Amino acid sequence: MKNYGIPDNALITVAGTVGVGKSTLTTSLARRLGFKISLEKVDHNPYLEKFYADFERWSFHLQIYFLAERFKEQKGIFAAGGGFIQDRSIYEDTGIFAKMHADQGTMSATDYQTYTSLFEAMVMTPYFPHPDVLIYLEGSLPAILSRIQERGREMEVRTERSYWEHMHARYAAWIDGFTACPVLRLNIEEYDVNDPASLDDIVRRIGDTIQRTKLAYPV
Repeated sequence: MKNYGIPDNALITVAGTVGVGKSTLTTSLARRLGFKISLEKVDHNPYLEKFYADFERWSFHLQIYFLAERFKEQKGIFAAGGGFIQDRSIYEDTGIFAKMHADQGTMSATDYQTYTSLFEAMVMTPYFPHPDVLIYLEGSLPAILSRIQERGREMEVRTERSYWEHMHARYAAWIDGFTACPVLRLNIEEYDVNDPASLDDIVRRIGDTIQRTKLAYPV
């Protein structure tokens, strides 16, 4: 099956707000490309449920946990030789979640400074293995809220709508300024992962994005 110029050792990361369909697309792309899969681990996170119950108390702990786990995950992917589809990026942790809580006062200024300093030392260096392409999933807020309801995770369903509104707006602003790696934007209402032709078109667009980058920045 044609992979449209996607290297066998590529790392493709799928990003976007909660409920946008990252895990579904990640799984479908991995199957289509014959890649390994790296899903966001939420079921055994020791802070996640506590965080949803008390943002102010647990936001810093949660973000440090995510940073450590995603850093280890990304280093492990490259040590394994690549060929992975990754659910959620390490960049969203600081660009979206930590910053949102700092702005809203649910993370102290001191904790936010500590977190961002650690993030920059670990991730924003030439030595950190960045993805070949970041797929950004976007869609309308009503469509995303509908998906959250359908998924039915209690801690998400009982979260106030204003939280998701703020997150949706922040994601839109974040991706417009993102430069850590090439970006492919996909609207969730314009593809169907269960349709082979639709999935094949996404694969073609991923390959085009990677190849354009190689032409723009030859080794």
